[in-house]
Amino acid sequence: MITRDEAYQLLLSLQPEQHLVHHAVTSEAVMRQLAVALKEDADLWGLTGLLHDIDFPRTKDTPEQHGLLAMELLKDALPEEALSAIRAHNSECTNHLPTTRLDYALRCAESVTGLVCTNALVRPEGMNGMEPKSLKKKMKDKAFAASVNRDRIRECEKLDMDLGAFFQIAIDAITPIAGSVGLVKS
Repeated sequence: MITRDEAYQLLLSLQPEQHLVHHAVTSEAVMRQLAVALKEDADLWGLTGLLHDIDFPRTKDTPEQHGLLAMELLKDALPEEALSAIRAHNSECTNHLPTTRLDYALRCAESVTGLVCTNALVRPEGMNGMEPKSLKKKMKDKAFAASVNRDRIRECEKLDMDLGAFFQIAIDAITPIAGSVGLVKS
C-alpha cells in the first residue's frame, strides 16, 4: 500500500485546484477519526479519503467515469477494498452500490466535509466551539451548503452511528487542520 506522503505527492502531481486538495485533506482527517472510533485501519481509511477524488479534475464533465478512473490510477497503490469504496462513493453515477463499512464511511465522511467547512466559513469563530447541534440545524436548511448531499451524510447510520456522534467526529477531525485548509479567519 502506498504511504501517506506518496499518496499526497500523487494527488498534487495531477495539479488539482486548491479547493480539491482541501477537500481531500479534510476527507482524510474525517476518515482517520472515523476509523479510530470504529476500530478500523486508520491508515487505509485515511488514504481512501485522501485519494477518493484524485480523478475529479479529469472526470468533472463525465461523472459516470468519476471513481472508475481513480481506480485505474490507484490500482497498484491501494488494496481492493479501498478501490471499491472509491468506486462506490459515486454510486449514483457508477452503479457500484456501497456494501461495506468502508464504502459507507467514505460516502458520509466526504460529504460531511462540505457541511462542516461551509459552517466554519460563515461562523465568526470558524471551527472553534462548533457543536453537532449547529450542524444538525444546518442539515435542515436546504439552502445552506446546497450542494451537500444530506442523504449521504445520514449514511453514518449504516455504521451504527447517530448523526450527533458523527458530527462530533467530523468536527474533532477538521478542527486541528483548520488553518491548513483555509478555515481560519485572518
